[in-house]
Amino acid sequence: MNRITKSIIVVFLVGVLMLIRGFEETLFYDPLTPFFKSVQSYNGLPEFEALKLLLNVMLRFLLNTAVSLGILWIIFRNKDIIKLSGLMYGVLFAVLFAVFCYLILSKSAPNVSGEILSETNNFMGLFYVRRFLIQPLFLLILIPAFYFQKKK
Repeated sequence: MNRITKSIIVVFLVGVLMLIRGFEETLFYDPLTPFFKSVQSYNGLPEFEALKLLLNVMLRFLLNTAVSLGILWIIFRNKDIIKLSGLMYGVLFAVLFAVFCYLILSKSAPNVSGEILSETNNFMGLFYVRRFLIQPLFLLILIPAFYFQKKK
């Protein structure tokens, strides 16, 4: 595959990632997006359906991962890189999704007295774990790492 074709395909796939991001509000259920954009974090988390939120975050991660692996394949054309990246994405997902589940379920679960548990000013952990799950940030780490490894 020549350089121009590879560039066009990579630009197209980056465009797909941008479309996923651009249409996030219509494609995915995520009441945390407007919550984190506003200054309402003083009042605690908004009402949400935990299972629906978790499934939508999982779907978005899987879509971003598939497109990211496609980009890595077009750039490097190396099965070992794709296998390693897939393994790394799997481990990243398992760890971060477990943390995300814990944070979501512990923040939305009623305690013994029926009150919602919430640390009103401590949402930054939830914000960053969620951000890493819903945005293809790992791709920005992998491309330079594999280029560096390839050059060695």
